Formats: sequence, structure tokens, C-alpha cells
Amino acid sequence: MSDVLVVDGDPTRSGADRPVVEVAVGVLVAADGRFLLTSRPEGKVYAGYWEFPGGKLEAGETVEQALRRELEEEIGVTIGKAHLWRTQLVDYPHALVRLNFCKVFDWTGELHMREGQSYGWHSLPVGCEPVLPGTVPVLKWLADEAASAR
Repeated sequence: MSDVLVVDGDPTRSGADRPVVEVAVGVLVAADGRFLLTSRPEGKVYAGYWEFPGGKLEAGETVEQALRRELEEEIGVTIGKAHLWRTQLVDYPHALVRLNFCKVFDWTGELHMREGQSYGWHSLPVGCEPVLPGTVPVLKWLADEAASAR
């Protein structure tokens, strides 16, 4: 499997024989260019790690439909258009996930962390830690975009 981020570097684990879990992820970008990161709630794998919000696709959902549902459920906002941006396959010890990152520039509603998580609006370099391994490539992509825009 090429272009797979293997989180713990375990050479004995083969992602090829594991089912892929599809995940929709929102990169909410404010008018000033800052982006939203949320912490993973207690009781979830990697609790306390910072990530872009989102969640698993349910049967029959598109990435945009799943993202819309997840962001309403988790953080209380209704998004406008979700622009599919990049994907990253991540081989975590607990699951093989395909992260479908979407940029979102407009939403309505006030942020309400419905799972008890924390949140913050960030710019690069981010000042929160630890950052979920699947989030690290996104921060690099954002940095690359900023550098090419100069």
C-alpha cells in the first residue's frame, strides 16, 4: 500500500488485509485564515489529541453528507458547501482509515462542543498538543499552500 501513513511503524501489521473505514473531516477556515481544531473527547481512542472535526461515513452517505451530519452532532454548526480537498490513508493500530479532508468556508450556528471536547482557532504553527497523527499531514499541506501563495 503506497501513500499510507503508518502511525506506530509496526512492520508486522499489514493494512492490506484490514477493512478501510471512511471518515469525513472538516477543515473549517475562518475569514481571517485561522482553522478550527478540536480535542478528541474522553472515552475515544487518542482522547485529548487535537484534530480537525468529523466522523465516520454511515451506509449510503457521501463524504459531504457525513460531514454535515457529524459537524451538526459534534460541534453544533450547519455547514455550507464542503470542498473535497485531499485524502490520506492512515494505518492506526486500531483501524485503517481513509480521511477525506474537506475545506469549509461557510457555516451557521454557534460552536457547541457536544462531546465535552475543547476547541480553538489556530494558525500555523499550531500551539496545541498532542496533535493526532492523521492531522499532521494537513498542517503540512496548509503550510505548503501558504508558502506557495506568497
